[in-house]
Amino acid sequence: MNRDNLLIVGDSERDPDMLYAVGVPVPESMAYLRLGGRHLIAVDDLRAANLRRHARHCRILPLSRFNKGLAKSGGSLSGMAGIIREILRKHRIKKIVVPYNFPHGLARQLRRMGLKLKAGTEPFFPSREFKTADEVKKINAAVMMAEVGLAEGLLALKGARVDKSRRLIYRHTPLTVERLRAIMQTAIMQAGGVVCHPVVMAGRRGGSPNSNGQLTLKANEPILIDLFPRSIKTGYFGELARTVVKGRAGEEVRRMFNTVIAAEAAAVEKATAGTPATAAHQAAACVFAKEGFKTLRRNGQCRGFCRQLGHGIGLELHELPNIGPDSADILCDGHVITIEPGLVYPEIGEVRVADVLLINGSRPKNLARFEKTLEI
Repeated sequence: MNRDNLLIVGDSERDPDMLYAVGVPVPESMAYLRLGGRHLIAVDDLRAANLRRHARHCRILPLSRFNKGLAKSGGSLSGMAGIIREILRKHRIKKIVVPYNFPHGLARQLRRMGLKLKAGTEPFFPSREFKTADEVKKINAAVMMAEVGLAEGLLALKGARVDKSRRLIYRHTPLTVERLRAIMQTAIMQAGGVVCHPVVMAGRRGGSPNSNGQLTLKANEPILIDLFPRSIKTGYFGELARTVVKGRAGEEVRRMFNTVIAAEAAAVEKATAGTPATAAHQAAACVFAKEGFKTLRRNGQCRGFCRQLGHGIGLELHELPNIGPDSADILCDGHVITIEPGLVYPEIGEVRVADVLLINGSRPKNLARFEKTLEI
C-alpha cells in the first residue's frame, strides 16, 4: 500500500488515520489524497491558512476553488464527491484506496462518477505501529498529563477526613467517585488534555468501570484509578493507573498489591525487541500463579488475572501490538505499549497498575515516573 494512491475523508480530530496523514487536529471534514507520492488536502478556506503553516508536507486546496462545482451539486456530500473526482481527473487517476470506515454514501457517489474504490489494509497506515522520536515525545507529554491528574486526585484523597462510617469527607462534603473523577478531569484539562471517562473503582462496591458515580469513597479499601488522557494539541494518548488505600490496607489487599508490582516487573523484563508479546503476558501470569492467585470464572464472573496485559498506544488508546495470551505480535523497536497487570476478586475489589513503555532494544524505557505507593 506504500505505492497506492490513497483517499481519506473526515476530520482529523476524530479520525486517527486522518490526523496521522495531516498532522494537525482539524474539526471540519476535509479530503486527504496521496497521489503518486504527493500529499493534497481539500479543506474549508478558514482552515487552509493554518494547514499551510502546520502541514507543510501537503499542498492545500481551498474549497473556494471548487465553488462552481459545489453550487451545481446541491449538497455537501455531492460537493465533496465532485471535488474528489475533479482532483483525480486532473491527475488521470480512476482507482483509489480508501479505509474500511470510508463513508458509504460518499463511496456510492464516487462509484457512480466512474471511480473505482478499494478498501485498504487494517491498519490503514501500518507505519502507525512504530513511533518516531517525535511521536514518543507526544505520548510522553500525554502520560505527564495523566500524572498531573493522578497527583491532584491523590491530594484530594490525602486531604479527606474519615467519618465514623469510614466515609471520606473532602471540604465538608462526601468524596464520591464522580467528584474525584471531576477533580482529576479538571487538572488534566488545565494541563492541555482531556479524559472523558476516567476509571475510579472502589473496593467490592465499585467492581465495574461504570459503577455509580455518586458512590462515596471509604477508607481502608482499594481505590483503583485509571487515567488515559488525550492531548488536545497533538491527539496522542497516554495512560497511567495506580491502586491506593486511604488509611490501612488489609493483609490480602497488601499481598495483591505486592504481587501486581512483581508481575509488572517480570513483564517489563520480557518486553524487549524481538520477543513475542505473549511472553510478557505469560511472565505476569506466572507470577500470579506462583503466589497462589488463580484465574477462574465463578457465577459468570472472572476472578484473578482477567485482562490482557497491555496494548499499543498512540493516536488511539488501543493500537497494535496486542499484549495478551493469544497475541501473534512480536515486540519491535519503536513500539509504545502499556503494561497493566491486575488482580480482581469481587469480594475485595481490583488492584492494578499501568505504565507506558517504549520498546528500545533490550532495555524498555518507562515513560511514567509516578510512584507506586499503596497506603496514602
